[in-house]
Amino acid sequence: MQNSQPTPDRILRLINGYWATGILGAAASHSLFNHLDAGADTADQLAARAGISERGAQTLLDGLVSMGLVELRDGSYRNTAEAAAFLVEGQPACLSNFAKLKLGQMGGLADLPEVVRTGGPVTDATVEVADNPHWEKVVQAIAAQSVPVATIAADLLRLAEAGEISILDVGGGSGIYSASWLELNPAARATQLDWGPINAIARRLVAERGVADRFSRIDGDFHTVDFGVGAYDIAVYSHIAHQEGPEDNVAIFTKLREALKPGGTLVINDYIVDDDRSGPPLALLFASEMLLKSKQGGTWRRADYHAWLTKAGFEDISFHPTLTPATLVFAR
Repeated sequence: MQNSQPTPDRILRLINGYWATGILGAAASHSLFNHLDAGADTADQLAARAGISERGAQTLLDGLVSMGLVELRDGSYRNTAEAAAFLVEGQPACLSNFAKLKLGQMGGLADLPEVVRTGGPVTDATVEVADNPHWEKVVQAIAAQSVPVATIAADLLRLAEAGEISILDVGGGSGIYSASWLELNPAARATQLDWGPINAIARRLVAERGVADRFSRIDGDFHTVDFGVGAYDIAVYSHIAHQEGPEDNVAIFTKLREALKPGGTLVINDYIVDDDRSGPPLALLFASEMLLKSKQGGTWRRADYHAWLTKAGFEDISFHPTLTPATLVFAR
């Protein structure tokens, strides 16, 4: 007879969840997934390739096997399909830099009990300034998360065959949408509105992709900069709404509606929760990140987006799940 009594196993794994962040961040820091991909399939081989101790290599391998990121067969280790797709460096959707970034941020979670009590950050939000040097790492680390979604959005919008279109990317960060879409459509032009230091990072990416001649920048704060009137066919607002409060989101959506040409499309990409807040899991977890790091942000419901976009003047609003934890919203 199967034992139906609860066990503490899952709770213990959750309590020690920081082990997973540490192991994955350390493995990424030493490029273990690349070495596995290149054929190093034992602890001693990995240790030699990575320049680490054999004991350390074995410990990381044990942890990665436990997490389902590495497989062990007949004494040999190899990446799972998931790790091969998203953790081997050099691929557009590689998340290894993001894993290293999160490893460095683990200490901040100790503030969460006090943040929950007060309802917001317990230290000055100095991160949200244009000249913070951390943007150099952060912007590039999070770019990989948008690669699959940018591709899905382009397919849904049939951008490759859209001809001469103009794109506005508000808070575009790395410039991944502009770079991807300009590569896809050689007649398109894109403008990114973001702080100057961040736009400089984006400029490098689009230059590497060979599309810098069709990319322009507006340096400034999107809360105060004028977006123009009837100037763009498509506007992008990716992973920005979660750091803004309801009033600011409505204000920005209104500006975006005015900036679009008649029939133009606003593309939103973000972690969006169900109306009853029952899921999706990662979007629900991400709310704690916003509580720690923003004064008004959160993971907003579909109903919130629909209400805000309607108030801003959009009439045709649709939600599109992706193969990632994020959801696409199209508004016209």
